[in-house]
Amino acid sequence: MLTYEALREHPTVKTYIEAADRALEAIGYTEHTYAHVGTVAARAGELLTSLGYPARTVELARIAALLHDIGNVINRKKHSQSGALMAFRLLDTLGMDAAEVATVISAIGNHDEGEGEAVSEVAAALILADKSDVRRSRVRNPDPTSFDIHDRVNYSVISSHLTVKREEERVELSLAIDTAISPVMDYFEIFLDRMLMCKRAAARLSLSFGLLINDQRIM
Repeated sequence: MLTYEALREHPTVKTYIEAADRALEAIGYTEHTYAHVGTVAARAGELLTSLGYPARTVELARIAALLHDIGNVINRKKHSQSGALMAFRLLDTLGMDAAEVATVISAIGNHDEGEGEAVSEVAAALILADKSDVRRSRVRNPDPTSFDIHDRVNYSVISSHLTVKREEERVELSLAIDTAISPVMDYFEIFLDRMLMCKRAAARLSLSFGLLINDQRIM
């Protein structure tokens, strides 16, 4: 069976991730390197593990996270669908079981808030892990005076934690934001659709979704 660690070191995967990030850098988007996909893979895996899902389901979520943004090498628009097709070709060529391929590419194809939905537990974990990766180190622009709203919001986030509260049947995103850099309302201006998608993804896992910003409950 294909594993996350084996795929992470595969030269084709490395090429796609690095090329996709270069394409995003060229149009001014935040970091989408191994730092991002590694964070998303870790969070997706931890989420499903904490909920008692089988080890192989956890591994498929990590694989989906590793490959979820490779479609950006084609174009940012509809990158989830193009990435799913690229992942299908790669995983099929490497001999992954068809049912597992279907799970992974369905999660990838549904991770974007524009058109995606939490169609499976793996998709739900990918959505929650991906949308919670907001952090200062993802900002590429070295000049704070020229930040756009996306730069400001990401740069303002001091810390971000995704935690499962089993006893409360809730998954919670806790952010610490420097409001001198970006007010909380800016976060909602650009990320409201993502938070609503997280709410639906949590429901797929039979959880509610909670959002705390600077220790204040928002959702």
